[in-house]
Amino acid sequence: MIGKGKSIAHTGACMEYGWNQEKDAEVVFSQHLAGNNPQQITEEFKLIQEENTRCQKNTLSFILSPTQEDGRNLTKDKLEELTQRFIKEMQLKERQAIAFVHRDKAHTHVHLYVNRISFDGKAYNDSFIGKRSQLAAENVAKEMGLTTVKEVQFEKEMESIHTRLEIKNIHQRVMEEQKPRTLDDYMKAMKAQHVEVIPSINKANRLQGFRFEYKGHNLKASEVHRSMSGGKIIGRLSQNKGMGKPIVAGKSVRILGKAVELGSNLATSIAKNALKKTIKRAIDTGIGF
Repeated sequence: MIGKGKSIAHTGACMEYGWNQEKDAEVVFSQHLAGNNPQQITEEFKLIQEENTRCQKNTLSFILSPTQEDGRNLTKDKLEELTQRFIKEMQLKERQAIAFVHRDKAHTHVHLYVNRISFDGKAYNDSFIGKRSQLAAENVAKEMGLTTVKEVQFEKEMESIHTRLEIKNIHQRVMEEQKPRTLDDYMKAMKAQHVEVIPSINKANRLQGFRFEYKGHNLKASEVHRSMSGGKIIGRLSQNKGMGKPIVAGKSVRILGKAVELGSNLATSIAKNALKKTIKRAIDTGIGF
């Protein structure tokens, strides 16, 4: 579960958003309040906030987001328990508060609004509230047996590793089996395998490198694997065409029917890779020894 928190000044607008019926909103928690609609709740907040006019951002806004799987299994009672535990962790039990669940998206999430001003007119200390919200949500998730943010991050990292490996394997198959000779050929072959190759072209119409989109991930070529940098991809295509001369900065390549110049860093990378291959061939064949 992920927790986010901040101090806000637009109490009424947030109450309207939280109570939005188009988002299948439902009140899952309320304390020290009697109102039955956003306007009444806002007025009740304001009555207390008038005790401390110096505090401008006088409402605390939190979002509690369980994972998709946890969210599907959380009943209204469990969401109320989750909210109560979070309020206790944040030491907000003696303040006006109301929470709504939104189920309009794949992620069930709770919007919690708490009056920053206490009944004795004191403002809640909101220093590092974002970090404290996350730690409180982490503790609540552990107490309730829900997935914690660290577990979510680990799952995302493992998914990213798997995705990068899939892209690399597709790239290798395309290069070895289809042996594309141009960037357009390469991009079409990759697209046929559901990998979108996106050229990174700057305002000067110079090619800087590539990005890859696959299964919802958008990664720089070098993030996928060091063997897939822009320089190495173009160098491999040049080999397939039988070009022996190194490519230099300013040289144009064609992408989707348009001429694009190679950026200096990309051209230097291509030249270095070509030189390394030349030296390796010389060593392998014994030339010069």
